[in-house]
Amino acid sequence: MANQLKDKRVAVLVANGFEEVELTKPVEALKEAGATVDIISPEGKTVRAWAEKDWGKDSRWTRI
Repeated sequence: MANQLKDKRVAVLVANGFEEVELTKPVEALKEAGATVDIISPEGKTVRAWAEKDWGKDSRWTRI
């Protein structure tokens, strides 16, 4: 699947409380396929993921 998305740009939308693994795994797959991935959020510059049983780290993303 490498390079199937070469020269493609993909936006991934996140908001507070998203499941961490539901972001990281798809983003990894998109990057492995050659895409440039922009993670964006209407929440502002920082959002927080839910990581299994507790809140994950604050993460900085590009604001839309």
